[in-house]
Amino acid sequence: MIRHRAALAAAASLLLLTSACGGGDGSDASGDGPASVKVSVIPIVDVAPIYLGDQQGFFAEQGLKLELQTAQGGAAIVPAVVSGQVDFGFSNYTSLIIARSKDLPLKVVAPGAGSTGVQGKDFGGVVVKAGSPIKSARDLAGKRVAVNTLNNINDTTVRASIRAAGGDAKNVKFTELAFPDMLAALDKGNVDAVQVVEPFLATAKKDGAKVIASNYVDTAPNLTIAGYFTSQKTAGEKPRLVEKFTAAMRKSLKYADENPDAVRKVLGTYTKIDPSLTGSLTLPKYPAEANGASLRTLSTLAVQDGLIKKAPDVKDLLP
Repeated sequence: MIRHRAALAAAASLLLLTSACGGGDGSDASGDGPASVKVSVIPIVDVAPIYLGDQQGFFAEQGLKLELQTAQGGAAIVPAVVSGQVDFGFSNYTSLIIARSKDLPLKVVAPGAGSTGVQGKDFGGVVVKAGSPIKSARDLAGKRVAVNTLNNINDTTVRASIRAAGGDAKNVKFTELAFPDMLAALDKGNVDAVQVVEPFLATAKKDGAKVIASNYVDTAPNLTIAGYFTSQKTAGEKPRLVEKFTAAMRKSLKYADENPDAVRKVLGTYTKIDPSLTGSLTLPKYPAEANGASLRTLSTLAVQDGLIKKAPDVKDLLP
């Protein structure tokens, strides 16, 4: 009898161990605490919703514990997601369009950020030093312009601004710099203009820099700029994890869009913004859905500017 009970106990222990190690898709907390989820983001205002959602407990409600890692741009985040180094990533749509054109197995799970659509009042723009002879995007031809990642959304949208202003979009010298390094390079004269987003745009304005173009507004009406994505492998093997992350992310986006003061406050937790500037920030839109028409425009620009040879079907990039 004792041996029978011991055998039953051993079997029960084995069953519990098996459930804990391999049960379901690995996304359920099931008594062992929240599932850890690695997400790669860029330390800019665009990703405020995920930090807010974490603060508000939206991910914990889904049984998830976020591990947020920072990167310079979407081009670096894509391979990290595909290789499985992280579960989810945040990227601009041009990076995702390039990835899909190369048949990289990606799946967009939630929108991320979008343009305000208002000229001169967007969260990103091209700025020059006070007193610069550059007056408009047309004057950028032949000049040195810094972007955070070469051959990506910011140089293609800057070219769109140049074309809109009647300039030569092919005759521009782009250089790659991280957003935090751009304003110092501009001040030293290492570049003639920089494309920045908040909170660096507000800092630039405070220092006397002049906005000469709203490149996202010039590109397409209500441009959807970025989204959250995973690999098709993760989506196939861990559908519940993706479902939970998406639900928490959409709730976070809605909360951020309805609570701009909370967005401004959370920025101090993951950026080095001067607290005195938070009130002057221009926030992006945090859309509930991606704008398919604007994604087709980004895809067309990617082909036109030589980033890809053939445009992928953007429907594959809609969450």
